[in-house]
Amino acid sequence: MNKAFVREPDDTGQLHCPACGSLGTAVERETWAAHVRDEAETGLATSAFFCPFAKCEVVYFDMFERRVTVDQLRHGVYPKDPQAPICGCFGMTLAEVEADAASGEVARVRELLSKAKSGQAPCRTQSASGQPCTAEVQRAYMRARGG
Repeated sequence: MNKAFVREPDDTGQLHCPACGSLGTAVERETWAAHVRDEAETGLATSAFFCPFAKCEVVYFDMFERRVTVDQLRHGVYPKDPQAPICGCFGMTLAEVEADAASGEVARVRELLSKAKSGQAPCRTQSASGQPCTAEVQRAYMRARGG
């Protein structure tokens, strides 16, 4: 087919991880700088992306395919490290969410969701993705409940 009749794809501003192909979540410098060791952050662009795929070694990447890997972080981040807090702001772990779900307890999860929605949560810097954990906590709770 003649290239003159082939439409170029629209630029959506979204990028896929250069290592695993997962769709990245846009993050600003203040987000990734809170998690990346100082010596590692020099090459990454101000606007970067978080790779949400748990098994991928790449945590952050930019449009020039520069990468920050798990070993360049100051601390473990969820979902790259399943032992790290699922909620970086308030420290709730996946194990705690699963234990609450197994016992049918909802108070702690509801309190976390309430705090996150109230604006008390510094998600922009405490969450590796810069996003609130509410959806992930709810999914984890429902998964553990068998739903």
